[in-house]
Amino acid sequence: MNLRRLRLNGNLRDLVRENYLTKNDLIMPVFIKEGLEGKNEIKSMPGIYQYGEKEFLDEIAECIELGIKAVILFGIPKLKDSCGSDALDEEGLIARSVRAAKEAFGDKIAIITDLCFCEFTDHGHCGIINPKLKTVDNAATLEISVKQALVHAKAGADMIAPSGMMDGIIKALRSGLDKNGFSHIPIMSYSTKFASAFYGPFRDAAESAPVESEYLPKNRKTYQMDIANSREALLESIIDENEGADILMVKPALAFMDIIKEVKQNTLKPLCVYNVSGEYSMVKAAEMNGWMNYETLMMEILTSFKRAGADMIITYHSKDAARILG
Repeated sequence: MNLRRLRLNGNLRDLVRENYLTKNDLIMPVFIKEGLEGKNEIKSMPGIYQYGEKEFLDEIAECIELGIKAVILFGIPKLKDSCGSDALDEEGLIARSVRAAKEAFGDKIAIITDLCFCEFTDHGHCGIINPKLKTVDNAATLEISVKQALVHAKAGADMIAPSGMMDGIIKALRSGLDKNGFSHIPIMSYSTKFASAFYGPFRDAAESAPVESEYLPKNRKTYQMDIANSREALLESIIDENEGADILMVKPALAFMDIIKEVKQNTLKPLCVYNVSGEYSMVKAAEMNGWMNYETLMMEILTSFKRAGADMIITYHSKDAARILG
């Protein structure tokens, strides 16, 4: 049978379709800003907002109504310091937000927490700074990362997603969670995370741009991956799998399809991709300028992630895609 003829008929095309995007694949990021009443649209991410501590619950309720199964929370505290103290506080922003979400919605939606310090530090880097090395102190950051994970777990997080790219973080978190009675909490590792220009709008959303100083660069290249390296990308995910990660991740997604496929072919772990802010903003810019059809382009991109091997997708398009999927 000539499959080229099948492709001419919509029903027959569906019979031979290899990959499907569903609502079950979608994870919606939610930004919570302490002290905000209402919501602020992020200028570089049209249609995406920072929410106050009450209003973010409305956003989660809308996700549930649309059939989205998970959200990932990012916090923006009022006060920031050198070590991100609010992230270590059981009464801090994320801890309060997780408790509020679980009290409001229970198991109607999975609450994933981003575990990092860039939104909570006054320097915008992902941990405690070592001025002599002019980068993040890996060992010191691991220690406080475990404390942060326990804050999230005690508050009721369903899954923890460490994004800071510290060496050995999965091993440290798994050990810390297990020893404190949270062996049931899965870890979604940002296992292959590149030092990418595609993160620009996120830094507006999370107010987390790294600050340049005499001993700090205005980027995170000292601990995020070189965009040119593919073998190292695979190695990073293999290391995190061996340390106990339950889910692996490639971030960004759109410019790294080859990495998604390579990681998928070398693991039996579920694979998440993060369709990051810059990727979202480019598509929205094309829509706003009338250059391309937003819905068609968005669905093509999301489906391509599935084709490359993604099992789940963190994407700012989640609500729009869920509406289309019906």
